[in-house]
Amino acid sequence: MSSLLPPNATDTERAIEATTQRTTNLPVPLRTLWNPDTCPADLLPWLAWSLSIDSWKDYWPEAVKRQRIRDAIEIQRRKGTAKSVRDVVTSFGGGLAMREWWQTTPAGTPHTFELILTLGGSVPATAEYQEDIINEVRRTKPVRSHFTFTAGISAAGGLGLCGILRTAVFARLRLTEKPFQGGIGFQGVIRPVTYTRLSTQEA
Repeated sequence: MSSLLPPNATDTERAIEATTQRTTNLPVPLRTLWNPDTCPADLLPWLAWSLSIDSWKDYWPEAVKRQRIRDAIEIQRRKGTAKSVRDVVTSFGGGLAMREWWQTTPAGTPHTFELILTLGGSVPATAEYQEDIINEVRRTKPVRSHFTFTAGISAAGGLGLCGILRTAVFARLRLTEKPFQGGIGFQGVIRPVTYTRLSTQEA
């Protein structure tokens, strides 16, 4: 092993050199470590830090963490635009409906926009997770812009229809003509009649 130390190096310096020399033989798979798809999960926070991701939570699903790293450069390039806001929400695994002030009828307050966030089943639909998304939108949106936020729920279901037979009793009023002194009048006779009605209701 060749040494770069001068001839008058101390024993301690030579021992440090011998120790650190072995570290150069360790494999350093840079292509793997700098790839969000192949980087080990326990090293993802360091990769996120190197790409200037502002927020990071341990409880996020691993798929969300990797997607946040994948989109980090594109979001940084377009920070302050509507597209960067959409990309941020998408990286968290959510769906987004966004309407800016000039898209409303009548036009809204300048430099405002509305967000409707819908979270799917693969990400936590908790208040804490929604707050993380809102905070990241605040960091990404144009500084002069303000927004209102609405949380939606993604759900699937069905509608059933059933028939119910009910018996109802009605009273029919029949009018009969009867002469009386001073003119023609009417006398009402009430007779109960029973009907059967078929009604429907949602099940």
